[in-house]
Amino acid sequence: MSRLTILGGYLLPSVMEGPKKGWGLTIEGNTIVALGPNAELRQSYPALDFLDASDKIILPGFVNSHMHLYGLLSHGIPIRVPPRGFYAFLQDFWWPQVEDRLDHDLIRSATALACLTMIRSGITTFCDILEAPRAIPGALEVEAEVVAQSGLRAVLSFEATERMGAENGQLGLEENARFIQEHPRTGCISGMMCLHTTFTCSPPFIQKAKSLATELGSDIHMHLSESSYEPQYCMEKYGVWPVKLYEQLGFLGPDVLASQCVQVRPEEIAILEQQGVRVSHMPLSNCEVGGGISPVPDLLTRNITVGLGSDGYINNFFEVMRGAFLIHKAARQDTLAMPSTAILRMATEWGARAVGLSSVGTLEAGHLADVILIDGDCDTPLTDFNLMDQVVLYRHPTDIDTVIVDGQFLMKNKEVLTLDESKVKAEAQQAATRLWG
Repeated sequence: MSRLTILGGYLLPSVMEGPKKGWGLTIEGNTIVALGPNAELRQSYPALDFLDASDKIILPGFVNSHMHLYGLLSHGIPIRVPPRGFYAFLQDFWWPQVEDRLDHDLIRSATALACLTMIRSGITTFCDILEAPRAIPGALEVEAEVVAQSGLRAVLSFEATERMGAENGQLGLEENARFIQEHPRTGCISGMMCLHTTFTCSPPFIQKAKSLATELGSDIHMHLSESSYEPQYCMEKYGVWPVKLYEQLGFLGPDVLASQCVQVRPEEIAILEQQGVRVSHMPLSNCEVGGGISPVPDLLTRNITVGLGSDGYINNFFEVMRGAFLIHKAARQDTLAMPSTAILRMATEWGARAVGLSSVGTLEAGHLADVILIDGDCDTPLTDFNLMDQVVLYRHPTDIDTVIVDGQFLMKNKEVLTLDESKVKAEAQQAATRLWG
C-alpha cells in the first residue's frame, strides 16, 4: 500500500482531541498526511485509493508497553505444587519450568503465537522483555526475525540477571548491547537495555547496565516492586526501599521504564516523578501473582507517564483495559477512579511515550501510519459522548477489522495477512507440549 484514504464512521485522533464523526485519514507510504471530514479528503485526494470504513471507528493502534512473548506457551501448564507467595512463584515455578527451559525454537514459536494474538487484539506496537538465560546469545534475533515477518512495531529487550551467575548476567547485557547497535530506532524493530530487579542483580551490575545504556544512547528497563517481596528484600539488605536504592545508584532518569510498580510508597512515587521515570501497568498479571494493585491513580496525579501492558498473561487487550478500568474503582471505592479516557490514553498515547516512541500512539499528520479499524455496530447507539466507553468496555478482539502498521496491512477484513494462522497455532501446540516436558 503506497497511498490510501480511509473514510471512517468515527475517527479518534487522540483522547484529548476527542472523536470526529464522519472523518477519515490519508496515508502515503508509512506516514499519515491528512485527517479531516470524509468529503474533504475525497476532494483533496481524488487520485488515491479509498477504503470505505463508514461503519467503523478509526483509532491509533494499541500499544502493549510490557510483554513477555514466551509467556503464551505457559498458558495451561501443569503445576505440581501451586506456589504460595510471589518469590515461590518465581523460584519454584516460573524460572525452572518456563524461563530456564526456553531455547531458540521455543522462542520462535512463542513469538509467532504472541504476534498473531496481538494483531487480532488491535495491538500495533509492543515492548517485549525476554528472559531465557540458556538461550543466549542470539535469542533476540530469533524474536526479531518473527516480529519482522508479522509486521508489528516492537522494542525488544533481554532481561539480564545474575540469578544464574555473573557470567550469565554479562551475556545478558551483551545480548542487549548487540541488539541495540544492530537495530536503531529508525526501523520498526529496536532494542532497549534491560535488567531484572534488585533481588537478582547486584548494585555494581545495576550500575554497569545503566552505564552501558547511557553509552549506547538507549533507554533501560527494570521490574520494580511487583510485590511486597522486593521492598522487604531491599530494606533488609540495603536499609532503603527499592526506588531509593536505584536513586542512590544513579540509575533513575527519563530514560528509565519501570514495570509493575505495585508496592511503591508515596515517597517513592515522588522520586519517580522527580526523575522523570516512565511506568508500565499490568493490572491482570499483578492479580495473578498476588502482588497487589498498583497505585496508578496516584502516579497519574503526579503526571508520571503510565502505559498499559499484558505481561504475556491475559493478552486480550480489551480485557486488560477493562481490568485497569475496574480494579482501581474497587480498590479505592471510587467510581470516578480511572475513567475510560485515562485507560485509552494508557493504551495508546501514553503507552507509546512509555516505551520511548514519539511518532505513534496518536493519529496526526506526520505521524507513522499505525491504525486500527474497529466495528462500530455496538449494541447501543455509538455517539460522540460514549465512543470511548464503548471501545474500552464493550468491544472485543472479534470487533477488530483492520490493522495497519507503518502503512502496511497486517489484517484486513478480519484476516491476518502476514502470518499463517493455522501453522502458527499448530507449531505453538507442539512447542508448549515440549516446554511442559
